[in-house]
Amino acid sequence: MSNANKILAGMRKNPRNWRMEDLKVVARFFGVDIDSQGGTSHVTFRHPKAGRTTVPRRIPIKPWYVRDFVEFIGRLEDLRHE
Repeated sequence: MSNANKILAGMRKNPRNWRMEDLKVVARFFGVDIDSQGGTSHVTFRHPKAGRTTVPRRIPIKPWYVRDFVEFIGRLEDLRHE
């Protein structure tokens, strides 16, 4: 199991206390474009087939943003299995 899959499994189990770098590791593994322009308060994750989701940079990341991110990645997993 890759590090990204371990992080994703942990996010599904408990959406609390995750860092932006953890989300970026998972996003890169699934081929998601990361738009994190300097000076902005949010990071946008985009994929042509799954859409996009935006997460604020503030720490800690609120659990509902992590759940939304996990749902976004879940759509990509569904596309891989088709």
